[in-house]
Amino acid sequence: MTRTNKQLTIYVLAIILAVIQILFVKDIPLLKTSLVPTNIPTPTTFIGEKQTILVTRVIDGDTIEIEGNIKVRYVGINSPESEQCFSNEAYLENKKLVEGKTVTLIKDVSDKDKYGRLLRYVYLNDLFVNDYLIKNGFAKIMMIKPDIKYYQEFKIGEKEAKEKKFGIWDKCN
Repeated sequence: MTRTNKQLTIYVLAIILAVIQILFVKDIPLLKTSLVPTNIPTPTTFIGEKQTILVTRVIDGDTIEIEGNIKVRYVGINSPESEQCFSNEAYLENKKLVEGKTVTLIKDVSDKDKYGRLLRYVYLNDLFVNDYLIKNGFAKIMMIKPDIKYYQEFKIGEKEAKEKKFGIWDKCN
């Protein structure tokens, strides 16, 4: 077999292998990347369950929007809804913390809620935003199984916020 024939054989085998992977392997990272140009920016970094990305808008005290118009709901917490006591303060604090900034999103067990929002723990550098909002009285615990990784930490933070009468524990009771 000549060198040209060997190279041709290798190329053909590589193409066959690629076609087999595309047809029969379900979770190929390349298939998650669009080859068609879109106006949706791609995340800065995505490694497994951890993603670093820009927050484009704060929706309320426990929900943000990231690049690509994707909504993210903070796992394990619940801030007051609009028209409820302390909702505007929770919204403004969340906005001050993360809007226009690059955050790290970390998944627990569930990927999305029933509304299609990503469920994530949110970090701004070393600040654990979910925990910060609880400890400072901008949110309460809302643990829904199976996403309970930080339940004990959140429970302690909420107890301290209640005792110190921070935020909702002062203004809404």
